[in-house]
Amino acid sequence: MPIVVQKYGGSSVADPAKIKAVAQKIADRRRAGYDVCVVVSAMGDTTDELLTLSKKVTENPQKRELDMLLTAGERISMALLSMALNDLGVAAISFTGSQSGIITNDSHTHAQIVEVRPYRVRDELELGKVVIVAGYQGVSYKREITTLGRGGSDTTAVAMAAALGAESCEIYSDVDGVFSADPRVVPQAKKLKEIAYEEMQELAEAGAKVLNAQAVEFARKAGIAIDALSTFKAGEGTRVQAAAGGARRVTGIAGEKEMVALTLRDATPASLSELCEFLDARGVAGQQLALAGAGATMGLPLENVHGYGAFKEALQQRFGERVALREGVGTVSAVGVGINADHAHLRRAISAIESLGVPVLGVHSSPLKLSLLVPVENVPECVRRLHEALVEG
Repeated sequence: MPIVVQKYGGSSVADPAKIKAVAQKIADRRRAGYDVCVVVSAMGDTTDELLTLSKKVTENPQKRELDMLLTAGERISMALLSMALNDLGVAAISFTGSQSGIITNDSHTHAQIVEVRPYRVRDELELGKVVIVAGYQGVSYKREITTLGRGGSDTTAVAMAAALGAESCEIYSDVDGVFSADPRVVPQAKKLKEIAYEEMQELAEAGAKVLNAQAVEFARKAGIAIDALSTFKAGEGTRVQAAAGGARRVTGIAGEKEMVALTLRDATPASLSELCEFLDARGVAGQQLALAGAGATMGLPLENVHGYGAFKEALQQRFGERVALREGVGTVSAVGVGINADHAHLRRAISAIESLGVPVLGVHSSPLKLSLLVPVENVPECVRRLHEALVEG
């Protein structure tokens, strides 16, 4: 039978009633003639609660132990969902990331999938069972438990779909697709029927939470279309696939709040390389880079930076006065094909933000995206204003 991979986010399995509803949805798909592999996130806010718990023990948790702690959330979800399916008369079995054959590198809290060996998953599918896989986690070549970073369950689902040769990969959440902006921030945001991999990846990296950027990159390389759908609402969602061409346009606006701006003073190629090596060793990804005079400024998302205090101390010890961190900042970004073919969109974006009386602290542009650095408290209103100026306009 054809194989379908489904992924359900934390809001979809937040409580026992929702888990039962998801089980019924999966059972219906199984009885429609599909082999079903399901990837689940931790229930509701479990991951955040576990992170908070770790901070009550230490401000700077060891990354290995943090992975051991955080992977417990998905194990709870997978076991409960398997129980619910079996209670409906649908044979199901749950597997951790390591049992599923998700092999990663050795980078704790931000591991990359290097290989998928889904032997046990295939065996159980051939026996007619629904296989429930714990998302967000894997096992390194050193046999250490690892996690894939926030939103990593999406990556688990896409990787499993590629390894199984699945007919489709469906990502379910509490929104029914990808919108031109977060509808909770911009009520008039419009749902997109389809979006190119590259645009979706840029939106995800700019702060859109509907899909994980690494998962989209994995899907692009494997040539797998992703359907972003609602768990609770029937109907078409958004298909993420190869670009179909078309006119220049602004596809969407995204905002990112959890950031700091890191400036390297008197930057040279050698000092910039030294800084990047320092960040890579700690799994801190720089989102964008702008050169101003003899300085280089980089936006650092803090979502996967655990132990920020220790990071700042190590940065100061290594670079001293050569670096400065500016906290209390965020970015607002516009994404679209040909957005920077000329300077019209950038001029309109700067004008729109300044019309709010909000200072633009920095600018970065690439072929598909332009980003403005602004005070963090102004990010939501800047998202609304850019959507009005660049999407609705």
